[in-house]
Amino acid sequence: MTAWKILAECSKDEARAALVAHEEALDFPLDWVVTGMEVADHLPDDWTFEVYLDRKPTAADIRRVAALFAGDPPALRSEKLPDTDWVTESQKGVEPIRAGRFHVRTPEHAPDPELVDFVIPASQAFGTGQHATTAGCLAMLDLMRREGVIARNISDIGTGTGLLAFAALHLWPRALATASDIDPVCAGVVADNAALNDIPLGARSGELTMVIADGMAHQLLQARGPYDLFIANILAGPLVELAASFSGAIPPGGNLLLAGLLETQEARVRRAYRKHGFRLARRLVNGDWSILWLRKSPVR
Repeated sequence: MTAWKILAECSKDEARAALVAHEEALDFPLDWVVTGMEVADHLPDDWTFEVYLDRKPTAADIRRVAALFAGDPPALRSEKLPDTDWVTESQKGVEPIRAGRFHVRTPEHAPDPELVDFVIPASQAFGTGQHATTAGCLAMLDLMRREGVIARNISDIGTGTGLLAFAALHLWPRALATASDIDPVCAGVVADNAALNDIPLGARSGELTMVIADGMAHQLLQARGPYDLFIANILAGPLVELAASFSGAIPPGGNLLLAGLLETQEARVRRAYRKHGFRLARRLVNGDWSILWLRKSPVR
Protein backbone atom coordinates (compact mmCIF):
# COMPACT_ATOMS: atom_id res chain seq x y z
CA MET A 1 0.00 0.00 0.00
CA THR A 2 1.34 3.43 -0.93
CA ALA A 3 1.07 5.73 2.07
CA TRP A 4 2.08 9.27 2.92
CA LYS A 5 2.27 11.30 6.07
CA ILE A 6 1.98 14.97 6.91
CA LEU A 7 4.20 15.87 9.84
CA ALA A 8 5.39 18.75 11.95
CA GLU A 9 7.80 19.29 14.81
CA CYS A 10 6.10 21.18 17.61
CA SER A 11 5.86 21.53 21.35
CA LYS A 12 4.04 19.08 23.61
CA ASP A 13 1.29 21.62 24.33
CA GLU A 14 0.79 22.32 20.61
CA ALA A 15 0.55 18.61 19.80
CA ARG A 16 -1.90 17.89 22.60
CA ALA A 17 -4.10 20.82 21.61
CA ALA A 18 -4.07 19.63 17.97
CA LEU A 19 -5.05 16.09 19.06
CA VAL A 20 -8.03 17.51 20.91
CA ALA A 21 -8.95 19.70 17.92
CA HIS A 22 -8.81 16.63 15.68
CA GLU A 23 -11.30 14.76 17.86
CA GLU A 24 -13.68 17.72 17.75
CA ALA A 25 -13.35 18.27 13.97
CA LEU A 26 -16.47 16.48 12.70
CA ASP A 27 -15.45 16.78 9.03
CA PHE A 28 -11.95 15.36 9.44
CA PRO A 29 -11.45 12.25 7.23
CA LEU A 30 -12.09 9.10 9.27
CA ASP A 31 -9.44 7.08 7.42
CA TRP A 32 -6.60 9.47 8.30
CA VAL A 33 -4.58 8.27 11.32
CA VAL A 34 -3.48 11.11 13.62
CA THR A 35 -0.72 10.68 16.20
CA GLY A 36 1.46 12.80 18.46
CA MET A 37 4.49 11.65 20.41
CA GLU A 38 7.73 12.68 22.08
CA VAL A 39 10.81 12.99 19.89
CA ALA A 40 12.88 11.30 22.62
CA ASP A 41 12.64 10.43 26.31
CA HIS A 42 15.17 13.11 27.23
CA LEU A 43 13.23 15.77 25.27
CA PRO A 44 9.76 15.59 26.87
CA ASP A 45 8.59 18.95 25.47
CA ASP A 46 9.64 18.24 21.87
CA TRP A 47 6.95 16.35 19.95
CA THR A 48 6.13 15.30 16.42
CA PHE A 49 2.59 15.52 15.11
CA GLU A 50 1.83 13.14 12.23
CA VAL A 51 -1.16 12.41 10.00
CA TYR A 52 -1.10 9.25 7.86
CA LEU A 53 -3.12 8.90 4.65
CA ASP A 54 -3.19 6.53 1.68
CA ARG A 55 -2.42 9.03 -1.07
CA LYS A 56 -0.16 11.99 -1.78
CA PRO A 57 -1.40 14.98 0.23
CA THR A 58 -2.72 18.00 -1.63
CA ALA A 59 -2.24 21.60 -0.57
CA ALA A 60 -5.80 21.50 0.75
CA ASP A 61 -4.94 18.43 2.86
CA ILE A 62 -2.00 20.23 4.44
CA ARG A 63 -4.18 23.28 5.14
CA ARG A 64 -6.73 21.00 6.82
CA VAL A 65 -4.04 19.63 9.15
CA ALA A 66 -2.65 23.12 9.77
CA ALA A 67 -6.12 24.23 10.87
CA LEU A 68 -5.87 21.87 13.86
CA PHE A 69 -3.28 24.19 15.39
CA ALA A 70 -4.34 27.37 17.15
CA GLY A 71 -2.68 30.53 15.90
CA ASP A 72 0.30 30.17 13.59
CA PRO A 73 0.80 26.45 12.86
CA PRO A 74 4.25 24.86 12.90
CA ALA A 75 5.94 24.11 9.58
CA LEU A 76 4.22 21.15 7.93
CA ARG A 77 5.71 18.85 5.31
CA SER A 78 4.72 15.62 3.61
CA GLU A 79 6.73 12.42 3.14
CA LYS A 80 6.10 9.30 1.11
CA LEU A 81 6.35 6.08 3.11
CA PRO A 82 7.65 2.75 1.80
CA ASP A 83 5.14 0.60 -0.07
CA THR A 84 4.25 -1.57 2.90
CA ASP A 85 1.68 -1.95 5.63
CA TRP A 86 2.96 0.96 7.69
CA VAL A 87 0.59 0.33 10.60
CA THR A 88 2.00 -3.16 11.09
CA GLU A 89 5.57 -2.05 10.40
CA SER A 90 5.30 0.65 13.05
CA GLN A 91 4.57 -2.02 15.67
CA LYS A 92 7.35 -4.47 14.80
CA GLY A 93 10.21 -4.84 17.23
CA VAL A 94 8.33 -3.25 20.12
CA GLU A 95 9.42 -4.30 23.59
CA PRO A 96 7.07 -6.30 25.84
CA ILE A 97 5.01 -4.36 28.36
CA ARG A 98 4.04 -5.21 31.92
CA ALA A 99 0.80 -3.90 33.39
CA GLY A 100 -0.58 -5.29 36.61
CA ARG A 101 -0.28 -9.08 36.43
CA PHE A 102 -0.06 -9.03 32.63
CA HIS A 103 2.86 -9.39 30.22
CA VAL A 104 2.11 -8.52 26.58
CA ARG A 105 4.59 -9.30 23.85
CA THR A 106 5.02 -9.96 20.15
CA PRO A 107 5.98 -13.50 19.08
CA GLU A 108 9.64 -12.45 18.77
CA HIS A 109 9.95 -12.10 22.55
CA ALA A 110 10.04 -14.73 25.28
CA PRO A 111 7.24 -15.11 27.82
CA ASP A 112 7.56 -14.02 31.42
CA PRO A 113 6.76 -17.11 33.53
CA GLU A 114 5.87 -15.00 36.56
CA LEU A 115 3.10 -13.05 34.78
CA VAL A 116 0.01 -13.76 32.70
CA ASP A 117 1.40 -13.84 29.18
CA PHE A 118 -0.41 -12.64 26.05
CA VAL A 119 1.08 -12.80 22.55
CA ILE A 120 -0.21 -10.01 20.29
CA PRO A 121 1.53 -9.82 16.89
CA ALA A 122 2.02 -6.54 15.05
CA SER A 123 -1.41 -5.90 13.64
CA GLN A 124 -3.61 -3.62 11.58
CA ALA A 125 -5.83 -3.22 14.64
CA PHE A 126 -5.30 -0.87 17.59
CA GLY A 127 -4.63 -2.36 21.01
CA THR A 128 -1.31 -4.21 21.07
CA GLY A 129 -0.68 -3.08 24.64
CA GLN A 130 2.00 -0.58 23.66
CA HIS A 131 -0.27 2.45 23.80
CA ALA A 132 -0.52 4.02 27.24
CA THR A 133 -4.32 3.72 27.27
CA THR A 134 -4.29 -0.04 26.61
CA ALA A 135 -1.56 -0.67 29.17
CA GLY A 136 -3.45 1.51 31.65
CA CYS A 137 -6.63 -0.49 31.09
CA LEU A 138 -4.77 -3.73 31.82
CA ALA A 139 -3.50 -2.27 35.08
CA MET A 140 -6.97 -1.03 35.99
CA LEU A 141 -8.60 -4.39 35.25
CA ASP A 142 -6.04 -6.02 37.53
CA LEU A 143 -6.87 -3.46 40.24
CA MET A 144 -10.61 -4.12 39.85
CA ARG A 145 -10.08 -7.83 40.37
CA ARG A 146 -7.86 -7.28 43.40
CA GLU A 147 -10.47 -4.98 44.92
CA GLY A 148 -13.16 -7.62 44.67
CA VAL A 149 -15.13 -6.72 41.54
CA ILE A 150 -17.28 -9.64 40.37
CA ALA A 151 -18.00 -9.67 36.64
CA ARG A 152 -20.49 -12.13 35.18
CA ASN A 153 -21.16 -10.33 31.89
CA ILE A 154 -18.39 -8.35 30.16
CA SER A 155 -18.37 -6.10 27.10
CA ASP A 156 -15.28 -4.63 25.41
CA ILE A 157 -16.23 -1.85 22.97
CA GLY A 158 -13.53 -0.85 20.48
CA THR A 159 -11.63 -4.05 21.19
CA GLY A 160 -9.04 -3.73 18.38
CA THR A 161 -6.83 -6.79 18.84
CA GLY A 162 -9.08 -8.31 21.52
CA LEU A 163 -6.43 -7.88 24.23
CA LEU A 164 -8.61 -6.24 26.91
CA ALA A 165 -11.36 -8.80 26.41
CA PHE A 166 -8.76 -11.58 26.76
CA ALA A 167 -7.46 -10.04 29.98
CA ALA A 168 -10.97 -9.66 31.39
CA LEU A 169 -11.74 -13.31 30.61
CA HIS A 170 -8.56 -14.35 32.39
CA LEU A 171 -9.61 -12.40 35.48
CA TRP A 172 -13.24 -13.57 35.37
CA PRO A 173 -13.03 -16.90 33.51
CA ARG A 174 -16.68 -17.89 33.99
CA ALA A 175 -18.14 -14.67 32.60
CA LEU A 176 -20.00 -14.12 29.37
CA ALA A 177 -17.85 -11.87 27.16
CA THR A 178 -18.69 -9.80 24.10
CA ALA A 179 -16.19 -7.74 22.10
CA SER A 180 -16.92 -5.29 19.32
CA ASP A 181 -15.17 -2.88 17.01
CA ILE A 182 -16.25 -0.51 14.25
CA ASP A 183 -13.41 -1.71 11.97
CA PRO A 184 -14.25 -4.93 10.04
CA VAL A 185 -10.58 -5.95 9.94
CA CYS A 186 -10.76 -6.55 13.69
CA ALA A 187 -12.96 -9.65 13.32
CA GLY A 188 -10.13 -11.61 11.73
CA VAL A 189 -7.49 -10.07 13.98
CA VAL A 190 -9.40 -11.04 17.13
CA ALA A 191 -10.03 -14.57 15.85
CA ASP A 192 -6.33 -15.06 15.07
CA ASN A 193 -5.22 -13.62 18.41
CA ALA A 194 -7.78 -15.69 20.31
CA ALA A 195 -6.36 -18.86 18.74
CA LEU A 196 -2.82 -17.75 19.54
CA ASN A 197 -3.70 -17.15 23.20
CA ASP A 198 -6.06 -20.11 23.75
CA ILE A 199 -9.11 -17.90 24.19
CA PRO A 200 -12.23 -19.86 23.25
CA LEU A 201 -14.68 -18.18 20.87
CA GLY A 202 -18.40 -18.76 21.31
CA ALA A 203 -21.51 -17.59 23.11
CA ARG A 204 -21.24 -19.54 26.38
CA SER A 205 -19.72 -18.58 29.72
CA GLY A 206 -15.95 -18.37 29.46
CA GLU A 207 -16.07 -17.79 25.70
CA LEU A 208 -15.73 -14.61 23.64
CA THR A 209 -18.26 -13.40 21.08
CA MET A 210 -17.00 -10.87 18.52
CA VAL A 211 -19.21 -8.46 16.51
CA ILE A 212 -18.59 -5.51 14.22
CA ALA A 213 -20.61 -2.51 15.40
CA ASP A 214 -20.62 1.26 15.73
CA GLY A 215 -21.01 1.87 19.45
CA MET A 216 -24.01 -0.11 20.70
CA ALA A 217 -25.67 -0.26 17.28
CA HIS A 218 -25.84 -4.04 17.02
CA GLN A 219 -28.74 -6.29 18.00
CA LEU A 220 -26.49 -8.89 19.60
CA LEU A 221 -24.69 -6.30 21.76
CA GLN A 222 -28.03 -5.05 23.01
CA ALA A 223 -29.49 -8.52 23.54
CA ARG A 224 -26.54 -9.82 25.57
CA GLY A 225 -26.69 -6.95 28.09
CA PRO A 226 -26.85 -5.62 30.68
CA TYR A 227 -23.11 -5.75 31.40
CA ASP A 228 -21.72 -5.52 34.93
CA LEU A 229 -18.25 -4.81 33.48
CA PHE A 230 -18.22 -2.52 30.44
CA ILE A 231 -14.91 -1.52 28.81
CA ALA A 232 -14.60 1.28 26.25
CA ASN A 233 -11.08 2.26 25.16
CA ILE A 234 -11.89 4.56 22.24
CA LEU A 235 -11.63 8.39 22.07
CA ALA A 236 -12.97 11.21 24.21
CA GLY A 237 -15.41 12.54 21.61
CA PRO A 238 -17.17 9.20 21.00
CA LEU A 239 -17.14 8.46 24.75
CA VAL A 240 -19.14 11.63 25.36
CA GLU A 241 -21.50 11.01 22.45
CA LEU A 242 -22.16 7.41 23.51
CA ALA A 243 -22.67 8.10 27.24
CA ALA A 244 -26.43 7.60 27.10
CA SER A 245 -26.33 4.36 25.08
CA PHE A 246 -23.50 2.95 27.21
CA SER A 247 -25.42 3.81 30.37
CA GLY A 248 -28.44 1.94 29.05
CA ALA A 249 -26.35 -1.23 28.84
CA ILE A 250 -25.03 -1.06 32.43
CA PRO A 251 -27.17 -1.87 35.49
CA PRO A 252 -27.04 0.03 38.80
CA GLY A 253 -23.87 -1.01 40.59
CA GLY A 254 -22.18 -1.90 37.30
CA ASN A 255 -18.55 -1.05 36.52
CA LEU A 256 -17.43 1.06 33.58
CA LEU A 257 -13.80 1.31 32.41
CA LEU A 258 -13.17 4.28 30.11
CA ALA A 259 -9.94 5.11 28.28
CA GLY A 260 -8.66 6.79 25.15
CA LEU A 261 -8.94 10.27 26.63
CA LEU A 262 -6.19 12.74 27.37
CA GLU A 263 -5.95 14.01 30.93
CA THR A 264 -7.06 17.41 29.63
CA GLN A 265 -10.29 15.80 28.36
CA GLU A 266 -11.10 13.96 31.57
CA ALA A 267 -13.41 16.57 33.12
CA ARG A 268 -15.58 16.69 29.98
CA VAL A 269 -15.93 12.90 29.88
CA ARG A 270 -16.69 12.60 33.58
CA ARG A 271 -19.39 15.27 33.32
CA ALA A 272 -21.08 13.34 30.53
CA TYR A 273 -21.25 10.16 32.61
CA ARG A 274 -22.14 11.90 35.87
CA LYS A 275 -25.42 12.90 34.22
CA HIS A 276 -26.22 9.21 33.91
CA GLY A 277 -25.44 8.33 37.51
CA PHE A 278 -21.79 7.27 37.27
CA ARG A 279 -19.31 8.13 40.00
CA LEU A 280 -15.54 7.81 40.02
CA ALA A 281 -14.18 4.71 41.78
CA ARG A 282 -10.51 4.99 40.74
CA ARG A 283 -8.41 6.77 38.15
CA LEU A 284 -4.96 6.12 36.71
CA VAL A 285 -2.84 8.48 34.65
CA ASN A 286 -0.39 6.86 32.24
CA GLY A 287 1.65 9.52 30.48
CA ASP A 288 -0.85 12.10 29.22
CA TRP A 289 -3.76 9.64 29.27
CA SER A 290 -6.46 9.12 31.89
CA ILE A 291 -7.97 5.72 32.64
CA LEU A 292 -11.23 5.92 34.59
CA TRP A 293 -13.07 3.30 36.62
CA LEU A 294 -16.63 4.50 37.15
CA ARG A 295 -19.49 2.84 39.04
CA LYS A 296 -23.17 3.36 38.28
CA SER A 297 -25.04 4.52 41.35
CA PRO A 298 -27.78 2.23 42.68
CA VAL A 299 -31.36 3.35 42.11
CA ARG A 300 -32.86 4.92 45.22
